[in-house]
Amino acid sequence: MGYLRRLGIDGYMMLLVAMVLLGALLPARGMAAEVLHFATYWAVALLFFVYGAKLDPASVRAGLLNWRLQGLTLGATFVLFPVLGLGLAAVFGGVLGPEMTTGLLFLSLLPSTVQSSIAFTSIAGGNIPAAICAASLSNMVGVVLTPALVSLVLHRDGGGVSADAVIKIGEQIVLPFVAGQLVRPWIGAFIRRHKLLTMIVDRGSILLIVYSAFSAGTVAGLWSHVPASRLLLLFGVIAVFLALAFAAMAAAGRGLRLPGPDRSALFFCGSTKSLASGLPIASALFPAASVGAIILPTMIYHISQLLLCSIIAQRIARHVQISSPGAAGRG
Repeated sequence: MGYLRRLGIDGYMMLLVAMVLLGALLPARGMAAEVLHFATYWAVALLFFVYGAKLDPASVRAGLLNWRLQGLTLGATFVLFPVLGLGLAAVFGGVLGPEMTTGLLFLSLLPSTVQSSIAFTSIAGGNIPAAICAASLSNMVGVVLTPALVSLVLHRDGGGVSADAVIKIGEQIVLPFVAGQLVRPWIGAFIRRHKLLTMIVDRGSILLIVYSAFSAGTVAGLWSHVPASRLLLLFGVIAVFLALAFAAMAAAGRGLRLPGPDRSALFFCGSTKSLASGLPIASALFPAASVGAIILPTMIYHISQLLLCSIIAQRIARHVQISSPGAAGRG
């Protein structure tokens, strides 16, 4: 287990994989599926309520003063990534099939991770306040911008997002988030003190969504329609996506001569994608039977980014210790 932890593989990551396998081998059917759908809906609402209640607007305002880093992070998340996604979809879409291609485009439109990107920035000795702001702002913007971009991109491909899906996003995600922000002065301190409770809500909701999505996909015949060769190709495409994202963020940090700590924050906030935000949005936007295939690229990207970012963050930290203790975050 110690070796796996050094590689960035923890119990939560193994639980994610277990939920995929459980959904494939023992999918919920009939009444059980209806109960699961109901539970997942309210778990998502609770998740975004907690996000709203624990996000301090003051930290976001303070981090905005570093406008160059924030602009680069938002540009990478909502401009560079969609362009890369459209390019990869154009090249590989005919082989991946419509649902996985939609999933690849959906992945490219998601906001940055919050906990992971901040944790990796911290390990690398980067600018933690700026990372908190960048990740938080990305997710606040993404709650509204991601569904809008999905609608724009899918209309481009002849699809679209229905009015019912937009209303569901508002009811299930935006309203709980706003409600959490409104009651934050009264419950924010309680939520920050009880980190175990918020972690259970956060990770428990994601595990529930993963099982629900892959369970519905299995019932709809997901695995019978996805040959092993297509899955292998998807892994390869995601590897290319990650490599391009990492290279772009590293080049931007060096090319613009950002300080070392800011480069680390840009690298980890600009190259990661949020599974926590992506799964609820996908479950609200897409039919239950197709969600499993659509979120598959996001699942693969998420697990891959955790592994690789963990290794990179530790290498940066070791490089900083060897070179000069005062150059935290240089890498």
